[in-house]
Order: sequence, then C-alpha cells, then structure tokens
Amino acid sequence: MTPADLEFVAELVRRHAGVVIRADKAFFIETRLGPVARREKAPGVTALLDQLRRVPDPVLTRAVVEATLMQETSFFRDRAVFEQIGKVILPDLRARRGAAPLRILSAGCATGQEAYSLAMLATDLAAPAAVEIVAVDFGSFPLEKARTGLFTHFEAQRGLPIRRLLAHFDKIDENWRIRPDLRQMIRWEELNLLDDLSGLGRFDLVLCRYVLSSLTPEAHARVLDSLDAACRPDGVLVVGAAETPALSAAFSPGGTRGVWRRNPAFAHEPARTQA
Repeated sequence: MTPADLEFVAELVRRHAGVVIRADKAFFIETRLGPVARREKAPGVTALLDQLRRVPDPVLTRAVVEATLMQETSFFRDRAVFEQIGKVILPDLRARRGAAPLRILSAGCATGQEAYSLAMLATDLAAPAAVEIVAVDFGSFPLEKARTGLFTHFEAQRGLPIRRLLAHFDKIDENWRIRPDLRQMIRWEELNLLDDLSGLGRFDLVLCRYVLSSLTPEAHARVLDSLDAACRPDGVLVVGAAETPALSAAFSPGGTRGVWRRNPAFAHEPARTQA
C-alpha cells in the first residue's frame, strides 16, 4: 500500500465516518482491505483503490470504510465498568423506573460482545424481560456476526467468566452460541453515529466506548451531542476508560473511569463544551 493509497483511504473514512486514520496504520489497513480486494476480484489493494478512484462506487466505498473501521472487542471489556453497571447502575435504574422497561444503547457495538455482556447483566435483575437493548454499528458485516450470536472458543473465553459461558451459551462443534433468550433481548441496527440518532428514542444507559477518541474534533462534538440527546435526564453515559469527552456540567463522574451520570436538573443540555 502506497502513501497515496493510505491518504485516499483516510480521506474516505474521515468523510464518511468522521474517523482519523493515523499514518502508522498502513499495514493494518492493507490487511483489512485484502478480503475486500479478493471479493472484488482485484489483484491487490492498490488495484482495488485505483478502481475506486476511477469509478466512484458508493457500495464499494462503504465496503472499504466498513472494513477499515472493524473494531477489537471482547466480553465484559473493562471489568470494573461492568461490575458497576451490574451491581449499581442497573439496580438503581430499576428501582427508579419501577415496572417501566429499561432501555440501553450500545453505540459502536462491533460484533456484539458488549451488547451480549449487557444482556447477561440484565438477566441478574428480577425482571430481565423488562430490559430492551439497542445495538448499533456502521458496518453490516459485524452486525451479521452479532445477530448470529456465534463465537469461536477464543472469542468466547476472552473476558467471559466460565459460569456465564455455561449459563448462557450452547456448544456448537468448536464454537459457542448465545442462547435464544439473550439474543431476543437485543435489537441490532445498522447506523452511522454521524447520522440522526433521534429515531432510536431515549435511553436510561448509553454506552459508546473506544469510539470518541478516534474521531475528528468535529465528529467528536457531533456524536457527543447525539449521545447526550439520547440519554434520559437522569441517565448514565459510559465511554472508554481512557477517553475524556468534553462533556458539559450536565454530567458528573459516576465513580468508575468512563462512567458519567447526568444531572436531572439540566433536563437536556448539549453535551459538548467546545466546538
């Protein structure tokens, strides 16, 4: 992959997803685009990109951007965060909502491990059926995998306690599949976080982890505003443990790094404090 190829891909990804591709990611990007080139019967990644330069194709453009954006994930990533969600946040929200359904958003859900981790925590509540999880991602391929609930042994064991593996998965040959009761708790949506999220409604708990730090300043502010609008007045926003979003005074630290609680007195105020 040439420097010009990397620059071309970086511009596509910035324009369509608001994500910054660093100059040291050439090998990573080439590896991710290899399967796309083979699928398109191009002799290599450079030839694939030359084809896209000559004849702009929205379907191929999306395939290139999607392949570049595929994220690393695992079950119960950042265990301290999930412990707080399971032991404090969800029980607190359930007590305040009474019989009303709890709504959870997993934004940038990748292949679904985060959403399924949340579903497992929801089963610890007295009424897990009264929890709705909406999981969204830019890419159709990771969502297809997420919907199946089928994971390799390596994927299943990463971050997953053995008791939860045995309680919530069925062994399928050398793989593991999430049981139907958990799969039915989650609604999967293909959605660009730069687009309007208002059609999803509002949520008690919003997770958008390890996404914001990869965005351009403009995209960062735009996504934060959307997440803020999606969060109910007394809801909770969770970002990556090392991420420091420019949140307004409407949010205050929620204990564990990455957890932010919304002050109901603000009702709704834009999340960002700077452009």
